[in-house]
Amino acid sequence: MPIRAVVIDDSLTMRSVISQILNADPEIEVVGVARDPYEGRQAIKQLNPDVVTLDVEMPRMNGIEFLEKIMRLRPMPVVMVSTLTQAGAEATLQALSIGAVDYAAKPTNGDMSSLRHSLPDIVRSAAQAKVRATQRTSGPSVMKGAASSYKPHGKFICIGSSTGGVEALSTLLSTFPANCPPTAIVQHMPEHFTSSFAARLNRTCQAEVREAKEGDYLEEGLILLAPGDRAHLTLSGRTKPQCVFKEEPSQVLHRPSVDILFESAAETLKDKAVGVILTGMGKDGAKGLLQMRQAGAYTVGQDEASSLIYGMPKAAFEAGGVARQAPLSKIAHIILNDLGSTNLSK
Repeated sequence: MPIRAVVIDDSLTMRSVISQILNADPEIEVVGVARDPYEGRQAIKQLNPDVVTLDVEMPRMNGIEFLEKIMRLRPMPVVMVSTLTQAGAEATLQALSIGAVDYAAKPTNGDMSSLRHSLPDIVRSAAQAKVRATQRTSGPSVMKGAASSYKPHGKFICIGSSTGGVEALSTLLSTFPANCPPTAIVQHMPEHFTSSFAARLNRTCQAEVREAKEGDYLEEGLILLAPGDRAHLTLSGRTKPQCVFKEEPSQVLHRPSVDILFESAAETLKDKAVGVILTGMGKDGAKGLLQMRQAGAYTVGQDEASSLIYGMPKAAFEAGGVARQAPLSKIAHIILNDLGSTNLSK
């Protein structure tokens, strides 16, 4: 059976465009449309869709307020459709933290080619997501103890994530202590979004979080997030790793790429590195994590039960790159505390 979708947008043009794009995919059927959350609520009740696409700015009730109601009363996969502006980024990040599965960029110049290319894949991925109310209330409280008992162990942490990563990273990093291990992250998202996401994380984390810049050193108490839609983040220097951005390879699906970060960590840091792969669609990071493990790094993959999308962690596990699978609630303890023990095997 095709994926049943409901489209909620106050623009008649966008409702029509989104419906046409999704209906053109044989695996998706738009079963209803709505021009505001009130009509949307009725459509959801009557049609019981698999996925909802939701505009951010709408009359009577905005998309964020409606999303909060959905996730509280009837958790289900929701894809936000927003503009790639700073304001759109802030609203979308808020939506992702509330429980939206993913987002699609609404074009500002009338060119729908990017939306036509990306939206069906996003909706198909969202339909596979395990959205449940308990997912957003468990985690941080379980993980808090990891920070209090952390003792520096001289390791450098590299993390890769995609769909579901905003929530997963927020949960994980909020438990890091102020003197956390030097950490570099690639999270798939557009350019405007990463600066907003880094600022949001910096407000909620004990450690400093910011976008990585050319020449930045990985230092204790610093978490660096690769800028979106730019060059690939790589690491150079084993004793004092430094951020180096590279344009090549250009023919890769994601920019920046988790694989590229992990491969540079394998080459540069070897057994001084820790690789972590979190929730996400696809297989970016699987090859690089295997190289890290083969180079002597300890590697951790988020397990299926706690992943919003068990794509990237699954690919890495099946490729042999994951030394240990664990729920999100235990990953902080593993990379902060267990690595200090002498009996932790690779």
